[in-house]
Amino acid sequence: MRKKQFVVIGLGNFGSSVARTLYSLGNEVLAVDSEEAAVREIADYVTHAAQVDTSDEKSLKELGISNFDVAVIGIGSDIQASIMATLIVKELGVKYIISKAHDERHAKLLYKIGADRVVFVERDMGVRVAHNIFASNILDYIELSPDYNIAEIAAPEEWYGKTLKEIDVRLNYGLSVIAIKKNHDVNIAPKADDIIREQDVVIAIGDNKELNKFENLFGR
Repeated sequence: MRKKQFVVIGLGNFGSSVARTLYSLGNEVLAVDSEEAAVREIADYVTHAAQVDTSDEKSLKELGISNFDVAVIGIGSDIQASIMATLIVKELGVKYIISKAHDERHAKLLYKIGADRVVFVERDMGVRVAHNIFASNILDYIELSPDYNIAEIAAPEEWYGKTLKEIDVRLNYGLSVIAIKKNHDVNIAPKADDIIREQDVVIAIGDNKELNKFENLFGR
């Protein structure tokens, strides 16, 4: 499977956390900031890092941003800079744009100029958002410890109509299913003969290594 290409613009707490996590998942990540110190600090944890004026279209275009699958705009407090960066990557043709918002008004503006998703998060949420945007089947990602996590997984099409025994999530994916959400109902401690249906959400626990494998298997 082709590696996904992400560009993260704005390397504050949130942006740098997202960039590092996406890179640790095996993706190609370009990290961009106007501050030299921020770029220098993250350089060893991403594919490429560049110091440019994030509000300058020519500078961003020269980085080849139009070829990236996803852009994450991590600029939040400087609303004007956030809007400009979002607008530029949209005009450059990036397929999917996630922008960080300072408040609801800021979010509305971001949506109007082309953001596909707007988030209100800080550093402690950066890892969670990175996993969420990388794998479309991962609906939520909760860190239990540095090693173990819980993920809410939208059941992949390959699972439809099969029982948990047939899927054998533990053997095939290294994860343990602890619940299944069907609309508003939650089946706690599901049995082996429970069938997975379309739109079901599987809640599973596993270590980082196995969850990363799952994300790479069912990534966008």
